[in-house]
Amino acid sequence: MSSRSPDEFRLGVRPYDRGAGTGDEPEDPHELLHRARRLTVHGHPGAGSAWERAATALRRAGGVLTPGDHADALDATALDCRGAARPAAGPLFFRAADLHERAGQRGKALVSRARALVAGPGPGATACARLAELCERASALHRVGQAGAAETATVRLLHGRVRADLLGTAPDPAAEAAALREDLSRLIAFAAPHRADPAVARVLADTRALLGRITAPDDPAAAEAQLRAALDDHRAGGRTWPATEHHLLLSAVLRATGAHEEAAALLRAALVPQVTDTPLRAADRARLCLALARTVAGSGEQGRTARSAEKAAGAAEAAAEIAEALEEEPAEELEEPEETAQEDGERLALLAEAVRHTEGPARDVRVGALARLLLGVAHAERGGWGRALALLEQALPGFQDDGDTAGRVRTRAWLAECLLHLGEPGRAAREYALAAAAARPWGDPRPGAALSRRAEHVLGLAGTRGPVPEIRGTGGTVYADAKAGTGASAEGGAPDGGARGAWPGLRALPEPFGPPERYQVDVYGEVGGAGPQAATAPGTRVQGCE
Repeated sequence: MSSRSPDEFRLGVRPYDRGAGTGDEPEDPHELLHRARRLTVHGHPGAGSAWERAATALRRAGGVLTPGDHADALDATALDCRGAARPAAGPLFFRAADLHERAGQRGKALVSRARALVAGPGPGATACARLAELCERASALHRVGQAGAAETATVRLLHGRVRADLLGTAPDPAAEAAALREDLSRLIAFAAPHRADPAVARVLADTRALLGRITAPDDPAAAEAQLRAALDDHRAGGRTWPATEHHLLLSAVLRATGAHEEAAALLRAALVPQVTDTPLRAADRARLCLALARTVAGSGEQGRTARSAEKAAGAAEAAAEIAEALEEEPAEELEEPEETAQEDGERLALLAEAVRHTEGPARDVRVGALARLLLGVAHAERGGWGRALALLEQALPGFQDDGDTAGRVRTRAWLAECLLHLGEPGRAAREYALAAAAARPWGDPRPGAALSRRAEHVLGLAGTRGPVPEIRGTGGTVYADAKAGTGASAEGGAPDGGARGAWPGLRALPEPFGPPERYQVDVYGEVGGAGPQAATAPGTRVQGCE
């Protein structure tokens, strides 16, 4: 049995920096091995890197990893597989399970197999059924002393996460959510007596966070209590690094209940952890920045945390407002954002930081596209059409890769508006037409119709008269491009009446990735909604179950 090769470790494409304090690490292979084992027990984010250094040192010294250590190293590496590297996680978990079996660690083997099932692309009913079987096996092994409390609880938690992600497919989601809450409460009761074990404390914290998530749409106050307890358990388990998902969920509940200042303080604390030798993952930092920017902008009340009674009462009125906004032609400027100069500057800085942290080989395509769209729109709203155009052009491929139609439509529409203000109405009309073609299949025909009318209007500015010719393409029927003519000056003057003026219908277009289904969580940590486009935040099923 040889130690792991460097190539095998690189499969994880870890997003960690080396961080402060790495110069004080031991050089002796056995001390490095001891450190890797200790970090694994505590679920430290640096465990994968620690195993890499230990394995490399052992190999150079002529040593080898035991099957059990090799399995733990593979588990840690697979947990680091995020963003572009995420497809590598499943095979690594399966290999780790086989090695755990060879080492006689049957409980750990079940955890690795459960993680492998959850790491698959959108695990469905079949994976959920197999996880239920693993739960039964873990409980049986626990009864005979062959699986620890942490291992048994972890398998049950992973099963609960998949059940939570499938709530929208249940015949009665509310009833299924109630049943899952009962099961999670039983899991907490099972784990609580063993909370002195750091591994159990971690599972306890993550179970409370999941319980808070699926409670939030029905009882925000109870969800807040569970999420605060989750953060307490996280710290009690010796985890000095931020629990990103817990912070995002709690801050979203606080925003939904109007506690914006506390939500902002919570997110700022997560972005500046007290322990500097445990840097945040790049994708986690990006999501925290996006959530804080949303909080600073005061848009939490427009978020997607479900408050079912209020939403049902106001649904008709909201639909009418959206329809009215989509029907408007560009007769006036958008109103000035109701932000102070300080808040405005902070929001722009946070969005820019989010963009920076979505670059690199381990980037998350979804978060990166959203960050660029938001920053581009922010610049456009302030008249920075050129900077906005560059960001939006970078965002568009991400939405295409992710398959999010709302993101493509919104990005193309803002792209069109930027081109119009930069003196290219012909290109602007084509982008509007492409956005209309993408929106046309939606159940609500109003966005597509409004975008089509906008394309016709812009073509008129370009000098086209009469019916708009059509062409056929992969995206459906789109309007033909036209040569740029009059209507916008070379300096980017806005034919709509002002450098900051933009078509009011832009803000009425659906947001990317959502709204999430009632019990799902989005990129910002917000739970709930009644939209058809459920979007579970990436990397949240397996990660966190270290």
